[in-house]
Amino acid sequence: MPRISEMTDVDFNGIENPYVPPKELRISPKLRLHKQWDENVDPVTYEVVRHNLWQINEEHGATIQRLSGSPVAMYALDLNPSILTEDAEFVYFGPYMQYMSGVTDTQVKWTMEFRSDNPGINEGDMFIANDPWVGAAHQQDVMLLCPVFWEGELFCWVTNCLHQYDIGGITPGSFCPSAESVYEEGIMLPPLKIIENYEIRRDIEAVYLRASRKPQLVALDFRAQVAGNTTARDRVLELIKRYGASTVKGVMKRVIDNSEKSYLEKMARLPDGEWHDRTYIEACRPGDRRTHRVVLGMRKEGTKLTFFNDGSAPQEGAMNATYSGWRGSIMVAINELLCWDQYFACGGALRHVEFDPTPGTLNCANFPASVSTAPIQSMEISLYPAYNVISKMIYPDAELRRDIMCIGGTSQWPATLFRGIDQWGERYGYLLVDPIGGAIGAFSMADGINTGGQARTPICQLPNIEHTEQSFPVLFLYRKELPDSGGAGQYRGGLSAESCFIPHNTDFITQDTLSSGNATPTSPGMMGGYPSTTNAYTFLRETNIFESIQQRTMPGDTSEISGREEVLQLRQENFQQHAADVYAVRWTGGGGFGDPFDRAPADIEKDLEDYAITPEAARSIYGAVLDTQGNVDIEATAAERARIRRSRLNGGAGKTRAGELVFQASPLLDARRDGQGNYWACGKCSADLGPLNDNYKHHCIREDNPVSSSNPLIGDPARYIDDAVSFRQFFCTGCGALIDNEIAVSSDGLLHDVVPALSMCE
Repeated sequence: MPRISEMTDVDFNGIENPYVPPKELRISPKLRLHKQWDENVDPVTYEVVRHNLWQINEEHGATIQRLSGSPVAMYALDLNPSILTEDAEFVYFGPYMQYMSGVTDTQVKWTMEFRSDNPGINEGDMFIANDPWVGAAHQQDVMLLCPVFWEGELFCWVTNCLHQYDIGGITPGSFCPSAESVYEEGIMLPPLKIIENYEIRRDIEAVYLRASRKPQLVALDFRAQVAGNTTARDRVLELIKRYGASTVKGVMKRVIDNSEKSYLEKMARLPDGEWHDRTYIEACRPGDRRTHRVVLGMRKEGTKLTFFNDGSAPQEGAMNATYSGWRGSIMVAINELLCWDQYFACGGALRHVEFDPTPGTLNCANFPASVSTAPIQSMEISLYPAYNVISKMIYPDAELRRDIMCIGGTSQWPATLFRGIDQWGERYGYLLVDPIGGAIGAFSMADGINTGGQARTPICQLPNIEHTEQSFPVLFLYRKELPDSGGAGQYRGGLSAESCFIPHNTDFITQDTLSSGNATPTSPGMMGGYPSTTNAYTFLRETNIFESIQQRTMPGDTSEISGREEVLQLRQENFQQHAADVYAVRWTGGGGFGDPFDRAPADIEKDLEDYAITPEAARSIYGAVLDTQGNVDIEATAAERARIRRSRLNGGAGKTRAGELVFQASPLLDARRDGQGNYWACGKCSADLGPLNDNYKHHCIREDNPVSSSNPLIGDPARYIDDAVSFRQFFCTGCGALIDNEIAVSSDGLLHDVVPALSMCE
């Protein structure tokens, strides 16, 4: 199968193949672009207009949130607005669900190429689009594209994307976990002119509403998007009238240029090379018990970054994402780790980034693959490894390494798709939003944030339980943070949580599970850090919950409830939850950073006081010795850690080399050189860990342990998958310190995660 960069004579019609915009857009001469701008805007005007543009974008998103009747918009903030230049360069992302914006530019460029001649792009138009092979994340993420004209020329674009309530398909809510192709999923629209001369085209609207089980709610979602675009367009035109078109466009161009300048300065401080990460998706369809490999590679050559997915599994079942979904996911990590200081402006950085996956893979699927579940599986599993590869690239710079962020919570969303008749006798379908509470992974110098949301949605928040109970026929028993759910490390990952509920004012709820990351951790630690907990479903039938309620003793955990436990599989469909059946869902926490044996005893003691970790984890993972009062004995802990490290050596000791430092690859892994050449060395004791052109892991002491040993909440993977999974640890041959970990299917070889440029290896 050819890579994207090797494809020739491809039909870029946006239907059969992934749309990769050409370097020079093919635009009809009917469409005149505004290309005049002031290159010398004074600093005060620049700052005023720049912040005004940002506020326009924020108001745009808030308008949609206020007007949409969907809890997906209100609570999950599953939307995002953007501002782009006349030729579709990003000016600003919004701070909502960022990967939605990550595919906006491809949608706009497709529209300019294939709609500028017929039916034309004119003032007062808007285009609706949700075709994943043109640029949507999945079919439910409906985009509305609005050209902004000034004096007959296309000045810029304001756009938004909103996850709409239901747009058809075989499953209410349009997540279709058993779909084998796109033909079993919701309606798919390449960009269509749905608003013409400021009026909704009723014929186009009727076509897409016809597919929905909830057309009134979808129509309200659509009008909220229209209102958002209208508000943003009006605000941009007001800004032009106040400051002039050339000034406003000059500010837009400088925002992009400043983004590029910041990016280039960072690249100049970093070594060239390649970085790789590997993780897995479980269960591509109901009954599947396999793991499906996901590999992300990133190559740095000077200022250029190239992302690729060599080694990823073929597309199959209902787990897939398209090229645009893969690209949009990676752009979130680029935005947050490399462009955060530019106020969500990544357009300049993108001038130096290429995306070169292999089509036909699960995260670059060819038409007509099933892709409706992409954001909670293949897109998440594409996004979070990007945090790892970018973080490993920037670690060698002492200042940039402060921007490192480990993988956070809900790295695979444990979806609960429920439907039925609600408390008002009406049909409903919904996805439980609680896992958006997520967790923020550890940083290189600080702990992560407990239930701190999802980094890809910076302003997200947990939905109010009372709002969920008001909207749907459920009664929550509890929602709580979980001790030990964050990954262990020198800096601990943020804790995740669990929600538990029963049906209320309805006969029963029909549910589907849709998850991955239940057997194999998808929030692994970084540079010696441990993984967080996995996702988990708990389902107890015919419980004593009503007896407990009558006795006024509400449970704090499912272990306190008597009932018949049923192990739910990862794509189990159409099971019913009756009144006395208790359902709980746990989501992943944040990965840890650095060797847990380097965590300060005072921090362990604080974790114990805060119930962030259990005493068992303090002893078995952190090597802590606790006295009879449960306090950390500092001297005994230091001695115990030293003893364990010595025991890893089995009486041996590796050879040390005292070369000069080339760069630090991680806290305990140095690239060094001496008269014999360049080599890897332990950052703690200077032990030789092999030549720089080799995988340092081959020169470490390796231990393969059950994956359950990496986190107290991880159970036996065999409940869900047939593949054996290992927690591999790599220790220094000189001092026994932990250099790194990896989670891997046992039959897979070692991950070569850091590959310096050839010039460094000579």
